[in-house]
Amino acid sequence: MKSFYTLPLLLLLSMLTTKSYSQASSKTGSVADVAFIQGHWKATTSQGQTIEGVWLQPEGENILGFMRMMKGGKPDLYEILAYEQSEKGLVSMVKHFKPGLIGLEEKEKSDRYVFVEASKDRAIFQKEGEGLRILYEKRSPNQFVIARGIKEGEKWLFTDLFVFNRIAK
Repeated sequence: MKSFYTLPLLLLLSMLTTKSYSQASSKTGSVADVAFIQGHWKATTSQGQTIEGVWLQPEGENILGFMRMMKGGKPDLYEILAYEQSEKGLVSMVKHFKPGLIGLEEKEKSDRYVFVEASKDRAIFQKEGEGLRILYEKRSPNQFVIARGIKEGEKWLFTDLFVFNRIAK
């Protein structure tokens, strides 16, 4: 009779443990939450600026990406983006450079964004110390968007910054 109750009890404990783990990881995020951005992408803004971005495949709990922004056929800005798993969770770090690799942030500084939430092909980060959120969203197999979010009242409203299309291999 004891074994009759032991198996359901073990199954219940297993489900509770699994649920707790998935809830914890969803609050802190993981590199898997942004893996959908991997690839070679290109966008054109309404002002005619072209942005080309490449994000490498996840490896060792990180993803590295870079973007080249061109205006009038000349480089305007470069960005290096690193998504790393930290002890507090997933963090996105961004450094900006003018042509000539002249850094816009101080040497030891970067813009830091903490993970907020994710769902399939969608992840949101918030800039540390600011009320700015960045949304990464894959809208189709060949399109993904980076959008800027600001809070209005109780809601976050996102506006597309860059609408990227996949560059064929």
